[in-house]
Amino acid sequence: MASFVIEGGHRLSGEIHPQGAKNEVLQIICATLLTAEEVTVHNIPDILDVNNLIQLMRDMGVTVSRKGLDRYCFKAEKLDLSYLESDEFLKKCSSLRGSVMLIGPMVARFHKAMISKPGGDKIGRRRLDTHFIGIQNLGADFSYNAEREAYEISACELKGTYMLLDEASVTGTANIVMAAVLAKGTTTIYNAACEPYLQQLCKMLNRMGAKIQGIASNLLTIEGVDELHGTEHTILPDMIEVGSFIGMAAMTQSELTIKNVSYENLGIIPESFRRLGIKLEQRGDDIYVPAQETYQIESFIDGSIMTIADAPWPGLTPDLLSVMLVVATQAKGSVLIHQKMFESRLFFVDKLIDMGAQIILCDPHRAVVIGHNHAMRLRGGNMTSPDIRAGIALLIAAMSAEGSSRIHNIEQIDRGYQDIERRLNAIGARITRI
Repeated sequence: MASFVIEGGHRLSGEIHPQGAKNEVLQIICATLLTAEEVTVHNIPDILDVNNLIQLMRDMGVTVSRKGLDRYCFKAEKLDLSYLESDEFLKKCSSLRGSVMLIGPMVARFHKAMISKPGGDKIGRRRLDTHFIGIQNLGADFSYNAEREAYEISACELKGTYMLLDEASVTGTANIVMAAVLAKGTTTIYNAACEPYLQQLCKMLNRMGAKIQGIASNLLTIEGVDELHGTEHTILPDMIEVGSFIGMAAMTQSELTIKNVSYENLGIIPESFRRLGIKLEQRGDDIYVPAQETYQIESFIDGSIMTIADAPWPGLTPDLLSVMLVVATQAKGSVLIHQKMFESRLFFVDKLIDMGAQIILCDPHRAVVIGHNHAMRLRGGNMTSPDIRAGIALLIAAMSAEGSSRIHNIEQIDRGYQDIERRLNAIGARITRI
């Protein structure tokens, strides 16, 4: 198990480029199964979750070739369908959250799929109901094999239908869309997720010959086609990494330029950081964060305490709440962080409290943060990363802390952040991997 040793208190300076978006690329790679022709994908991040999915695609029989530093070609012409029912395949799926999005393409093109309950972060319950019910609505049959702890899905033919999703699940919507593009007739999905990454998936599928209308809204209409063809696609910059870098600059009182962020796809993220008192400027497609000795949390118009909460797009992504919570520990003022979606994602705050942060954990979903206003630095500590986003939040805390810190289980961070210590050390951080 690898660890980071972080020497805190060093200011950052210069420029940093965000990687390709993890949450988009997992959908896009799964979508390449929908055609026998070659699909080329650019700006693929070199991170653990993505590399594991690419290897799984190879094992399934997909021809995968790396054409450059971040460019891959996928050709799912001939799949090893017997491997898709093997114990080895199910074991790999169980350790990779994104594997659940194989169901839609597999059932649409090959009329069957088998998958174990996917793994991922330990952040509480993550329901698969939206995925399963949506694909069932299209005509697929689901059964659970208790002996193998796997779901078996089959469908002689998928047929378009109307459905109202019980939650605007991003991966659930993606799975249903990928199944519906090859279904007979018209599918209407209401309360669909409309995040930029889902928009990207729909745009790529349309370039492949799909007929999807309503992109960027919560009402998608999909007219099924007989087959899809190859295309090229470029992954957006990772909005979570962009937000993480904004938080790092604020916590370390640093001047930083974040390059090529696709600002139009960041939604409410810049304004959410401004509510914490952080100054930032859009310069073309870059974000410039000036060095600030202090930043003050806003209050609501009636003077009540500011609340930062996650919500479906165009609301604030839940993946950034851990970062915003850490940033608030050195702000002037107080804020209520309300994590609505996952009930275990705030449990890492006990590690911040050990570092000297003033945080009241109200319940599994809410925490009140009383900022230090940089009057009292956090103390270096010894901690373990419980999930990807908490891991980067702890890294930000350690970079701003007094003394040295050690973060264990950094494989969680590696799942979502590419070569993070090298990139941060290049702009002034002191992080050592051991």
